[in-house]
Amino acid sequence: MKGPAPMSRRSVRTAVPLALLLPLAAACGGGDGGGGGTAGGSPSKTVTVTVGYQSKTINTVTAGTLLRSLGYFEEELAARGKKEGVTYKVDWQDYATGAPITAQMTAGKIDIGSMGDFPLLLNAARGKELKQPTSLVSVTGYNLRGGLNTVVAAPDSKLESLADLRGRKVSTSVGSAADGTLVRALQRAGIDPDKGIQKLNQQPSVGASALQAGSADALSQFVAWPGLLAFEGRAKALYDGAELNLPTFHGVTVRQKFAGERPGVIDDFLKAQRRATDYLRERPVAAAESVAKETGLPAEVVYLYNGANGIATFDPELRPELIAALKEDVPVLKGAGLVGDVDVDAFVDPAPLKRAAQGPGYPKAGAAKSELWLKGRATTASFDSPKELLKAAKGADVRAAYVPDAVTGTLWFADKAVWVADGAEPRAFLTPAGAKAYVGQHPGARVIGYQDAVGLAS
Repeated sequence: MKGPAPMSRRSVRTAVPLALLLPLAAACGGGDGGGGGTAGGSPSKTVTVTVGYQSKTINTVTAGTLLRSLGYFEEELAARGKKEGVTYKVDWQDYATGAPITAQMTAGKIDIGSMGDFPLLLNAARGKELKQPTSLVSVTGYNLRGGLNTVVAAPDSKLESLADLRGRKVSTSVGSAADGTLVRALQRAGIDPDKGIQKLNQQPSVGASALQAGSADALSQFVAWPGLLAFEGRAKALYDGAELNLPTFHGVTVRQKFAGERPGVIDDFLKAQRRATDYLRERPVAAAESVAKETGLPAEVVYLYNGANGIATFDPELRPELIAALKEDVPVLKGAGLVGDVDVDAFVDPAPLKRAAQGPGYPKAGAAKSELWLKGRATTASFDSPKELLKAAKGADVRAAYVPDAVTGTLWFADKAVWVADGAEPRAFLTPAGAKAYVGQHPGARVIGYQDAVGLAS
């Protein structure tokens, strides 16, 4: 199968000034890619580091959008440049999916890239095949149950469960993490992922348009597309990837040749990523606002995924459970004919992160809490139950309210969730199927609307 075509990328190049060189020497320096020159006996050299990222795949922001806006990588390189007598430049290249980043890495044109777990395996396979081997050196964000990928349908669609997709047109990006979720979910539902549906291999934006136009019945995509479409009233959740209960994550991959030539630059990138992760975890609202400004995504959507209780947990650590999940992904891609055998252990290189990001680790992801963001506030409030949140939200000037799915724990917009009255307790679900399953197991429980849930909580 053919992977998604690359989007027209946006390239942003930032220069790190070299303070120790004389102005004349700097003026006579070489071009991008490490060219050098001399003036008056003073050497001058410029090295361009090319970073491929996905601005709208906001689970990668600590290695992409947020990191670029904070300037931490440039700061680390500036310090290195002073020691080495080198001017470092960073060329940030923005893509819609991981596939074109891999294509550029295997062509030797991108040095550092970030992408999801399934694309990472394709990155490893293509790198080895084309003799441009790569290594996984860190994680950006993860969800231990798989909640970063969601299948959505049009808001007025009569589809209510994954089983309803049999024979339908489903848009996804083949080889992506969202495609992997779709394949596994269909298999569990007893539907052949190749013959049981009509799969449309499309970029996320194209798939979103197809869903709205009615030329696709459903869309399986990764962050932040499902949340964005739901927030804008253009889709409803049909399947929560967390139902698979399999970890999913995004990570950072580097060209081994570049890493071997300039290991210090990789260390600097990982130090900068750790600093960006600290920033996001300490100031989640500010980070969400920053990413929203850079990407054009609504801050409320960014916060759904990247907030204090967001669907993604940000931590560079190469956790054993994530690497184990990556190994389980190989047969899925192999079955689709996209890769052969992939040696995951050889692909993962924990050494650079151990060198660069010394210090205490972050705690493992815990259960998400309900969270309320009021208009005009720079902070949010967390609640132990959806009922408490609904009480606080009633009559308030709400910017966004988030509640975890009662079974999977995946956070969702309170006014977009499917609500169930279980006695005096309102319980939230991402999907109609999830709510229906709960009602079937709890006599007396019933599906209610959002306003009824607010009334029940009062």
